[in-house]
Amino acid sequence: RAVVDQATNVAMELREYAGNNEELRIRLGLGSRSLPISTLRGQYVDNKEWLEDPTSLAIVVGTVDMIGSNLLFEGYGTSRKMRPYHAGLLGVDTLVILDEAHLVPPFEKLLESIAEGSAQFGPKDEDYRKLVPTFQVLPLSATGRVAKVQAITLQDADFADEGVKKRLHAPKQLSLIPQGGDKLEGALVKEAWKLADNGARAMRCIVFCDSRKDAESVEKAIKERGKNDVETELLVGGRRVHEREQTAQWLEERGFMAGSRRKPTKTSFLMATSAGEVGIDLDADCMVSDLVAWERMVQRLGRVNRRGDGEATVSVVVEPTPDDALGKLPGERTEKEANAVRRWHAKRVLEHLPRKNGVFDASLGAIRSLKLRAEADSELREILAGATTPPPLYPSLSRALVDAWAMNSLKEHPGRPAVAPWLRGWVSETPQTTVIWRTYLPVRPGGPMAPKEIEYFFEAAPLQTSEMLETETFRVVEWLGFRAEALVKAINSQKPDEKKDLPNRDDIVAIVIGPDGEPREKWSVTALLPDSDNGKEKRRKKHLEEKLNGSTVVIDARIGGLSNGLLDNREDNQPQTIDDGTAWLVADAVVPFRVRSVEADYTLETGSPWKERLRLVSDLSKEDEPTRYLIVEKWQDDSVTEEDRSIGQTQLLDGNGGHHAMTERRVREMANRLNLPPEFTRVLILAARFHDEGKRARRWQKAFNAKNDGDYAKTGGPVNTSLLDGYRHEFWSQIVAAKSPDFTELQPELRELALHLIAAHHGFARPIIGLNGCDSLPPSALEEHAREVVLRFARLQKRWGPWGLAWWEALLRAADQQASRENEGTAALVEAGEVV
Repeated sequence: RAVVDQATNVAMELREYAGNNEELRIRLGLGSRSLPISTLRGQYVDNKEWLEDPTSLAIVVGTVDMIGSNLLFEGYGTSRKMRPYHAGLLGVDTLVILDEAHLVPPFEKLLESIAEGSAQFGPKDEDYRKLVPTFQVLPLSATGRVAKVQAITLQDADFADEGVKKRLHAPKQLSLIPQGGDKLEGALVKEAWKLADNGARAMRCIVFCDSRKDAESVEKAIKERGKNDVETELLVGGRRVHEREQTAQWLEERGFMAGSRRKPTKTSFLMATSAGEVGIDLDADCMVSDLVAWERMVQRLGRVNRRGDGEATVSVVVEPTPDDALGKLPGERTEKEANAVRRWHAKRVLEHLPRKNGVFDASLGAIRSLKLRAEADSELREILAGATTPPPLYPSLSRALVDAWAMNSLKEHPGRPAVAPWLRGWVSETPQTTVIWRTYLPVRPGGPMAPKEIEYFFEAAPLQTSEMLETETFRVVEWLGFRAEALVKAINSQKPDEKKDLPNRDDIVAIVIGPDGEPREKWSVTALLPDSDNGKEKRRKKHLEEKLNGSTVVIDARIGGLSNGLLDNREDNQPQTIDDGTAWLVADAVVPFRVRSVEADYTLETGSPWKERLRLVSDLSKEDEPTRYLIVEKWQDDSVTEEDRSIGQTQLLDGNGGHHAMTERRVREMANRLNLPPEFTRVLILAARFHDEGKRARRWQKAFNAKNDGDYAKTGGPVNTSLLDGYRHEFWSQIVAAKSPDFTELQPELRELALHLIAAHHGFARPIIGLNGCDSLPPSALEEHAREVVLRFARLQKRWGPWGLAWWEALLRAADQQASRENEGTAALVEAGEVV
């Protein structure tokens, strides 16, 4: 995850370069626009630039889990209705560059299966297959296993390059230090302090630890030794993304980023777990490390004297030989014993490096030579194999699986398993939970809101990657118990005349969102309290762990418990949250929504760039009249919920400035850029021309508070969802379109595609869509049309493939959103007096 920010910085340099090179900008098809860049995790909250135009070049940076889950129609943190949009753009016309591919063989295999499986996963007809742009993958690895394809590697001419020689032979003197009678963390501290001349040198030292607990202990011990004469920082997992920004700044200021000219003014220690091993461009003067598997040791050694500008000293603390584990057969060893044997083999590999005066040469060139020697030395090859983590087993990808994942409008499907094994294999990982702090939760005095209201709330105020902290589930359960006890203690000690902002014991302070994005549990302070009865406490912990495994828990910020981005049992202060109105990351506009608790008569100020997205009653009078609302406001051109594109600057359906005409123009431009055949351009044009016909219904116009002087596509709102009663305007749109002469003239296969694009342009009809609120036909007739929607989806999915069909949908959805943004932009120009 740490590398996401750095990769984005490089992408921004590329954008600046392209922006200053007119010829390149033209060749890339950018015109006057900047190169779109989006990240699915990290400093830059997903700005959705990559979704704006499917025909435009864009750089998307993300982790295996974020990219992989979105590719497989199961996007983590993505609403079910947006998942096909994401999948369609990631699965078509995409080059996936997989860095550090050796760490995730299952994901590499998944990508290869898609890239090589055009006949299996793509359109059935060869001519149709030519219409859908290809999906390609390029794996990158410096320490990978034997690649399936011929690797791009250093050639003879490269070794004459001064830069290459400098990197290959950058001095790294490595010593193996017996652990002795010290605990592991104690031995690491002793060696780090020795390399730093007892804190007298202004230098950069990385201390690598296999466990977060050891890293925290090492940092605490070094702080105690150095007091104010040293500086320390942790680079570990289980940290909120927001605070990770501060770590990045700390690393930059002390020269830990490779190529930086900054120098530390004090001895600076960076304690890192595996979070510092991979991808991130770290550099240091010296390193202390415990032993880990060989592929990880290679990564660690690459974090010192990275550019060859000095000399690095490396101390590796060696644990006692695991005699008991070595005496067992591999199949008889526990996981702990297997890891100990792997570390022992890693020490033996290090001992095969060139040695002089008791010190080993751990330069990149020496490691490369060792790997080449192993090709002819069976004994060394066997030691390397024993020191390397075996790749996990993983399932194969089938068309039936992808078809099942692609049925996004089905909340449940017996043939739709969790996608994790296809991304990382079958691995025995400790259960993980994501924790998010929010100032506002969808609750009322005395309890939570209704399940549907909670669902609406989190769709309107979606969980953002920058506010997430992911850590072990058992750790979250213990932490929740500590914080609940601290809250109860604070509540009980509160004096009658004090007005502390504290929840009551029975107030809901935690809402669990399942892996499917659906609200799962609501817990009060009392429900989180540990039980004095040992048997009941075990059952309580087990229940919480079952519900939190793989889930996200949204916490009332008053619980506290966050310090420096890490869970802290003793921290009482309320942390900054994404919805509390303060600046978040770069600027307020980075977060495209805000939440407010307001009086019943609240209205937005005229000309505000914010638009109301959702309003929920949060408090009632004794007469059951609303006295307060919990409202979510969206940034003017953001589009997340189904209603977003219908709220904003008012716009009619018809006319040259109408929404249909704008969408038609946008989709025509896309088709031209894609060089689509005329008949498919016609499909998109007709879909755009009819996609919002269902909004003419009086029910929709009244629910969206439209004026009575025409049929509106966009209104100022607010939306009366109860009056809407689940009405899906796109369902009625495709019924109206099917009767039009324009549609009856199309060939049957093209007609089906056009009708499906209309039905699916809000993420439904995959394969089902709701019938509620359609007043123009009797239920039996509506059911027949709904049955045809399902069967049409099945036929088109078979014809175009799951990603191909989603790509066609994305073209219309993008044009629809572009038209909405154009309408908002025109309104802004009119208001500024630049357009009449």
